[in-house]
Amino acid sequence: MSIRHGLLALLDQGPRYGYQLRTEFEARTGATWPLNVGQVYTTLSRLERDGLVEPAGEDEEGHQFYAITASGRDELRAWFDTPVPRTNPPRDELAIKLAMAVTVPGVDVPAVVQGQRRHSIKALQDYTRLKGRALAGETRPGGGQSAGPGADLAWLLVLEQLIFQTEAEIRWLDHCETRLAQQAEIEQARAAETAAAPEAGTRRIGRRRTRA
Repeated sequence: MSIRHGLLALLDQGPRYGYQLRTEFEARTGATWPLNVGQVYTTLSRLERDGLVEPAGEDEEGHQFYAITASGRDELRAWFDTPVPRTNPPRDELAIKLAMAVTVPGVDVPAVVQGQRRHSIKALQDYTRLKGRALAGETRPGGGQSAGPGADLAWLLVLEQLIFQTEAEIRWLDHCETRLAQQAEIEQARAAETAAAPEAGTRRIGRRRTRA
């Protein structure tokens, strides 16, 4: 997730201070990716260092405002115009967990898969309920006030992405369970062949001794 570009997108609509940026970011995404103020100000410092934002004065309460620069707008437009690369996909904790589980002796991998499936199904049910509430115009998580034009649509799109992603995860877990069952059958067949080989050799030796 690019917090950097998310903040630039918000600043493109006018100067804001840190807490405002945090509140609006969470409102537009339904608090799916919560931020703390420290993350916001750390990112703003880096954006200022890179010449993408600049200080824009303070209000009566001492809040430091930031404004996007021309270079920042160029960076934001380039982000919108460039597809998210899939050549280096982000690390997926579940995929890493299962990859490790199948290589570590003593791990009940089918139980790991089943436990994750139960969790994912519950998450899918929760996301689906939230989508129903969003379509009914109910308040988004993370704040009751409007975050500007398009915020409700933004939250709905985020929810639908989570739903599609979780559905795909459940299908993948089903596939993993099938693959594990197939592998278990292969290993049982190999074990049976290995056990049968010495017995066959013993019978051949016994027949040779009898003929002798």
